[in-house]
Amino acid sequence: MQLVKALVSVHEELASWRQHLHQNPEIAYEEKDTSDFVAAKLESFGVEVYRGFGGTGLVGVIKGNLGDPENGKAIGLRADMDALPMSEETNLTYASQRPGRMHACGHDGHTTMLLAAARHLAETRDFQGTIYCIFQPAEEGGNAGARSMIKDGLFEKFHMDSVWGMHNWPGLEVGRAVAHCGAAMAGADIFVLTIDGKGGHAAMPHLTKDPVAAAGMCILALQTLISRQLDPFDQAVISLTKLEAGSAFNVIPATASIGGTLRTMNAETRLRMIAEIEAAAKNAAATLGCNVSMELRPGYPPTLNHESDALFARDIITDMLGADGLETSMTPVMGAEDFSFMLEKKPGAYIWLGAGLQSENLHSPHFDFNDDLLPIGASFWVQLAQSKLAQST
Repeated sequence: MQLVKALVSVHEELASWRQHLHQNPEIAYEEKDTSDFVAAKLESFGVEVYRGFGGTGLVGVIKGNLGDPENGKAIGLRADMDALPMSEETNLTYASQRPGRMHACGHDGHTTMLLAAARHLAETRDFQGTIYCIFQPAEEGGNAGARSMIKDGLFEKFHMDSVWGMHNWPGLEVGRAVAHCGAAMAGADIFVLTIDGKGGHAAMPHLTKDPVAAAGMCILALQTLISRQLDPFDQAVISLTKLEAGSAFNVIPATASIGGTLRTMNAETRLRMIAEIEAAAKNAAATLGCNVSMELRPGYPPTLNHESDALFARDIITDMLGADGLETSMTPVMGAEDFSFMLEKKPGAYIWLGAGLQSENLHSPHFDFNDDLLPIGASFWVQLAQSKLAQST
């Protein structure tokens, strides 16, 4: 591995930053202490800090010494800061000190890697143009911190030519990385189906229009959409995750509801599947005389890497990690990521950084970010930014 030696030499210090963040997790839009920690570090590095984007989000601005930074190119590097609303079960010495809050996705590591890169870049400034270090709130749970930062003028205030994101990836060896050409992650929408029937006594179901029975028929109908109505070469996932009905054992309720999520890779499939979910549920419920209404809660769009930038990232991966460090056979996943909103506005790419074959899965109560990645991820940011800014247009 061809890492930045100065970053390798401060590995223990970087781990202490990361473990501090791990002990003090904050969930979406509550990242005040995290934001203060990041801002204090950036200011100590001599980096200009701009706060208040997406609530707790902030941007560090680093201008290079080569050429005129005011007339040069600019790049954005993004790290997510928020934790998850779940309890930790790692028993680590630096485990979460905040009940019901946990860094179970590695955002503490992502924040630390970008902070480490920012310090090195601010100390050396041997690049042309400007680097914007974007520390984003509220990636988890559909809270769309990236969209909030954009709405607050992220790209109007800071004129970036491209924007880049990175995520640790369990199941991929340390020292390897992925940059998909095209789709990296799916889009995600939430839907709620409300089934209206006619309630009554449980001993006299013939006098009712049973929404619970209708819900069962809807569930069966919806489970066939992917297997029987989607082209096998297309990609989509429907998961039904909530079922609510009734309040007493001897009463057939008047209403029931089914909640779930739809994951798709392209806009046409998304629209078609939304229509088919509603039609399948209505037709199934109609056999029992019940009506269905559907509420759609649009989520994150698919994360689509720009091909030229993905190829550029692959070159950096190969240069830094060697030919064996570039993984090209991993398929996209049906999880969603709000960095997609940034890639809708700017060219760029989203990279997966191997976290190790033995790493716990993301969102597990036993997950802990692998600190071996800290100098690797920070070095990647440094080499990517310097190389991209030096690239001729």
